[in-house]
Amino acid sequence: MPSKSKALTDAELTAYEAKRDLAAELLQSVREMKAGQVRVISSPVIEARNKTGLSQSQFAALMGVSVRTLQGWEQGRKQPSGAARTLLAIASTNPKALLAVAQK
Repeated sequence: MPSKSKALTDAELTAYEAKRDLAAELLQSVREMKAGQVRVISSPVIEARNKTGLSQSQFAALMGVSVRTLQGWEQGRKQPSGAARTLLAIASTNPKALLAVAQK
């Protein structure tokens, strides 16, 4: 796999893709999943959003942030502020309360 430190040129990307065997890569991934070698990573932010049953755009609007910010939180690239952490804790422990407040 190419290095993630710099973007590939179009020629480099074409050369890399020409060498790939996608079917073999998929089969290897399935083997790894069956063998328990793959872990699904979840975050408390994703879990809190899932408990509310809201989409990313709906949950972001409820939290008063952009979808991009929410995605950063979910992927661990960004950390929510103190107020956002409090709302996330409420969403996680009592999602109905957060949804009830949002409806008013």
